[in-house]
Amino acid sequence: MVLGGCGDSAPSLLAVQAVAAGIPSLAPFFDEGEQLGRDQPDLRSLEPHSGLQQGNTPGLYGGTQKPKICDVGRLEDFLTAPENKKKAQEWARIAGVDVDGIGRRLDELTPVLLRHDTLVKNHDYKKGEAVPFDALLESGIAVLVDDQGLPAVKCSCGNPLRAFDGNPERVKVEFAGDHKKWKGFEKSAVVVVKPAPERLREIRLVDVEDPDRGISREVGTTGESDTTFDTRLRQAVPKVRGMTFGEASAAMADKGLAVTVAGDGMPPGDAPVTGSSPGPGAELAFGAAVALHVEWPGRASESGSGSGSGSGSGSGSGSGSGSGSTGTGPTGPSETDGSPSGGSSPGGSSPGGSSPGGSSPSEGDSTPKGRDTTPSGGGSSPADGGSSPTGPTTPPSTGGTSLVPSPSKSSGEPPPDPTPTSAPAVPSPPPGSTRSTGPPPTPDPDPTPPEDSGPPTGTPTTSAPDPTSAPPGEPVGEPAQFMWI
Repeated sequence: MVLGGCGDSAPSLLAVQAVAAGIPSLAPFFDEGEQLGRDQPDLRSLEPHSGLQQGNTPGLYGGTQKPKICDVGRLEDFLTAPENKKKAQEWARIAGVDVDGIGRRLDELTPVLLRHDTLVKNHDYKKGEAVPFDALLESGIAVLVDDQGLPAVKCSCGNPLRAFDGNPERVKVEFAGDHKKWKGFEKSAVVVVKPAPERLREIRLVDVEDPDRGISREVGTTGESDTTFDTRLRQAVPKVRGMTFGEASAAMADKGLAVTVAGDGMPPGDAPVTGSSPGPGAELAFGAAVALHVEWPGRASESGSGSGSGSGSGSGSGSGSGSGSTGTGPTGPSETDGSPSGGSSPGGSSPGGSSPGGSSPSEGDSTPKGRDTTPSGGGSSPADGGSSPTGPTTPPSTGGTSLVPSPSKSSGEPPPDPTPTSAPAVPSPPPGSTRSTGPPPTPDPDPTPPEDSGPPTGTPTTSAPDPTSAPPGEPVGEPAQFMWI
């Protein structure tokens, strides 16, 4: 351990041994000269959406259409050979199976290539025992993953792997011997794989030799039944409000989209989802991330609903590093459950509810400002991202948001007599008072929009000019009316 800081307040750093692609281990379960697996040392690690990745994340792993990168049959022969009985017992113990179940276990695993430098619990074989150690596997290393997407075996040497259980932000990577620091290594870009919330039927890979080609590989196969697809095709974000986290994650994975959440871990599979950023219909590239707003037991809601702040409440869907949302803030309208009070418009600012030219950003404050590694898709307009702070923006495409501003947003003063709708150019507020601090006139409201609007069009849609066109000191007439699509 290496002490970090001084005194007892700073926790120690966890020593992690670097394991480079194509470099033999010093104490492997099996001789790497037997070619049980073939790494791809020149595969550069990618910048991840997050330090935590679910095992069902599309594009988390790579593949190739070349001959086997992991010879599962030969590994089984080694483990079942009489002379390797002791190794088989230790291997089975780490894998959590009986020795007689080794063959069945291997048949459930799927060969892939790491596309990110990945933290795992590795195991050497020393003096007749499996010796665990925390390791950072370089991208390009061939591994077998289980049906929840977790690395289970290092192919080249047969070493069993378990999930990393330390704090990824408190590690010290040690490069020793032939395992020298590789080109492109960035401590901030390492990932920890968490189990997919549901069992996988297939794993969607990116062809490491042609990133425009994706590979769909059935779990438990070695590539003989692979099918391919075009990773350049964009997919629409599905509606996930009302689903569980497990169901929403699976729905996103089926569309080739990754998932992030706010916080320092992953929610349980049965946690309810209240929306997403961007919302339904936004078109994103394969592997792009969508932030889910989850009602996480014991945690504050990430959706911001019920707090009068629309699709985010300060933290929104983007939080600190290693949290599952390090920069995948919404790039389009959010799908949320609206405000329980029915009285707040997106971003918590009512149209006409604050002084012209002096209103707060309606959605900009709820948009996470972290690193964005995903295409913006159909939600890249300024209004979608909240970069037009003073003009009204198109609200999230869900129901539950009031068309008429809530009286709770007023200053408490009695509202002035409303001006007849037939004469909007004749304002009559009392001296020293502005219409912006009280509720606006209440003409017949527009019809309530459907629960889910169509996909974002890339441009804000309103039927009235920006209210900031009036000088701040002049009274305002009839408030701008939204056009609901």
